[in-house]
Amino acid sequence: MCGLVGFVNLKQNISTYKNVLVNMSSTLSRRGPDEDGYYIRENIAMAHRRLIVIDPEGGKQPMVESFCNSEYSLVYNGQIYNTKELREELINNGFTFNTRSDTEVLLKGFLHYGYNVVNKLNGIFAFAIWDSKKQELFLARDHFGVKPLFYSSLDDTFIFSSEIKGILAYPGFEKIIDSQSICELFGLGPCHTSGLTAFKNVFEIKPAHFAIYNKYGLNIHQYWNLESKEHTDDLNNTCDKVNYLLEDSINRQLISDVPLCTFLSGGLDSSIITAYASKYCKDNGLGPLNTFSVDYVDNDKNFVKSDFQPNSDNYYIDLMVNAFNTNHKRIVLDTPELADNLYNAMISRDTPGMADVDSSLLLFCKNVKPYATVAISGECADEIFAGYPWFYRDDALSSNTFPWSIAISERQNLLNSDISKKIDLKDYIDFRYNESLSNVKTLDSDSKETAQKRKISYLTLNWFMQTLLDRSDRAAMYNGFELRVPFCDYRLAEYLWNIPWEMKSLNGREKGLLRYAVRNILPDEIINRKKSPYPKTHNPNYLAKVKSMLTEIMNKPNSPINDLLNREFILNILETDGKAFSRPWFGQLMTGPQLMAYLCQVNMWLEEYKPRIEL
Repeated sequence: MCGLVGFVNLKQNISTYKNVLVNMSSTLSRRGPDEDGYYIRENIAMAHRRLIVIDPEGGKQPMVESFCNSEYSLVYNGQIYNTKELREELINNGFTFNTRSDTEVLLKGFLHYGYNVVNKLNGIFAFAIWDSKKQELFLARDHFGVKPLFYSSLDDTFIFSSEIKGILAYPGFEKIIDSQSICELFGLGPCHTSGLTAFKNVFEIKPAHFAIYNKYGLNIHQYWNLESKEHTDDLNNTCDKVNYLLEDSINRQLISDVPLCTFLSGGLDSSIITAYASKYCKDNGLGPLNTFSVDYVDNDKNFVKSDFQPNSDNYYIDLMVNAFNTNHKRIVLDTPELADNLYNAMISRDTPGMADVDSSLLLFCKNVKPYATVAISGECADEIFAGYPWFYRDDALSSNTFPWSIAISERQNLLNSDISKKIDLKDYIDFRYNESLSNVKTLDSDSKETAQKRKISYLTLNWFMQTLLDRSDRAAMYNGFELRVPFCDYRLAEYLWNIPWEMKSLNGREKGLLRYAVRNILPDEIINRKKSPYPKTHNPNYLAKVKSMLTEIMNKPNSPINDLLNREFILNILETDGKAFSRPWFGQLMTGPQLMAYLCQVNMWLEEYKPRIEL
């Protein structure tokens, strides 16, 4: 896990620009606290920040290889989970290896397979490879965009980076937000349209895409997508295949040369990860698995049951710890910490995000880092196995918009009157919503429900899941910490995509198929537990804290948020403790307090990045 940054100029000698490269690289130091490395030639400058996980000596970057009269240099962020098979395949084709690192396998895989190397990879990755002979840069990103990769251009210079801040550090790059930025931040936020960012002229390589930059410009290609086809396996065979794919994905992701753990909330998803990981540790003589959970001061005392948050975690965590004999540690966060780290969470994303849902994960990773460098998370199971309430709630299914963000009129009311006259958020949201649905391929053999749920699944995978993956990467890497997501294995997603809804929602339960498939490896109470999302604080002191923070912002006439937003509506939100916004701002967790925190993050972002508003 690392960070990469660089720039290409095919018309100018940039070999003396090391100070520029070093400065850009320094913005990513939290992603790679262990080592840095640089590669500078006449037309290319690349830097790498390394978090050491595999082969400390052999995985140094940039990695350079001479081959067929050309010099190839690689900077790479991620982990290739089928390294062993790829290495053997390459050895059979005449390659030799000097290290145990997946970095060398990736580079030599590119030498052998060329652009097609992306179709050989199972993992999470973002990388750039420079071919000196062709004077060509190759960029690629993993199937679901677990690892980030951004790009832009300024005059004749093409710039790329693991985080937006690396691009913004390039000399002369101007930070601008325009009407599309406003639509992204307040119409879709904290989601964003794949390929876009909140900054004008800053883009991302989309998941499952690669790009080629050379004298002909930038050409982008999609190398993978979910293919709709008939599911022919019966229930028993389906369960067998699901179990095989899950165990294989988890086992592949347990490889590490540094301490590793799992996150355990006592929910179905993290419990599955922990059960398989415990078995792996036992089978390989590795001793008890280390597990960690997050909680909040006085959370049990303040917990209030809801449709989205039906029960708290501690009872179920104890069940799992006792059942699998894990070495467990609870991380307890306090309310002031969550609010005080809203700024750091915003900096980690380079945009406003999921408020304390972000800052809590950032703090969780920070507190686990002294004990482990790698964690395995149950993230993405709800997207792959259709576990969210909106798959089942009529109000969401009939909303004709993104089902996790149905408060469209309230979002419009947030804009100040001048901007609101120029920008119709609903038009933009509708455009993005319909644009996405146009990519969904249903089958004649799909039942009415399966066809409907394919559409919801597609939206969830390509929008909501991307937001959570962004959160996971930035919160973890801000702490020099690696977070792996076995449920996001593209093979598992491919298989689940085509399972009929009637089987996927077996027994009328959310994730019914998953529950049934793993019924023999988990305690019954875990199998039957109603879905409960990532834990958030229920302490009323958090509401009081963010309300105070937002009130202070609104009491300052020069607060930049006033240039964008409706002051009267924000004051109404404050007076009603967020109830003026009658529905959640986003998803299941971002209700009144989180909306206030999001608005605080917007103001922090405007103050820190100082973008010019261009409408």
